[in-house]
Amino acid sequence: MSVRPGEALTAPEMAVWGRELALTLEPGAVVALHGELGAGKTTLVRAMCDALSVRDMAAVTSPTFAVLHEYDTPNGIVVHADLYRLRSSAELEQLGWDELVASALVTFVEWPERADGCLPSNARHVWLAHVPGDAERRIVECK
Repeated sequence: MSVRPGEALTAPEMAVWGRELALTLEPGAVVALHGELGAGKTTLVRAMCDALSVRDMAAVTSPTFAVLHEYDTPNGIVVHADLYRLRSSAELEQLGWDELVASALVTFVEWPERADGCLPSNARHVWLAHVPGDAERRIVECK
C-alpha cells in the first residue's frame, strides 16, 4: 500500500502500511517516528513489529518511562526507543546507544528530534499528524 505525501489513513490502513514498510527495511535500519502525543507512533511500531515477527507482541508498548524496549525476533533484536523524557542527547551515550543501534535488526525511535544528531544519516523518517476534525485518521508522510 503506497502512501501519497500527506495522505490520511485510518488505524487499520496505517497498520497495513506499517507492515509493508517493515518488510522493506534492511537489517540495521533506523526508523524515526515524528508526531505529537497520540499521533499513532507506537501503534505504527506495533504493526511493524508484527511484520518483523516479534515473538511477544504483548510486550510491544510505549517505552516512555523505560526509554528503551528490546523485542526478540527470529532474526535478531528490535530496539524501540521513546526519547520524550530525555533531557539531552548525552543521555543516549549512557544507554550505550551506538552499540544498541549497531547490533539491532531494526531500531524504531519515537521523538527522534531529542536525539540531537545521534541518528544515522540514512534513517527513514515517518511523520504522523492528527487530521483536524477527524479523530479516526492520521496524516502520514515518509522520507
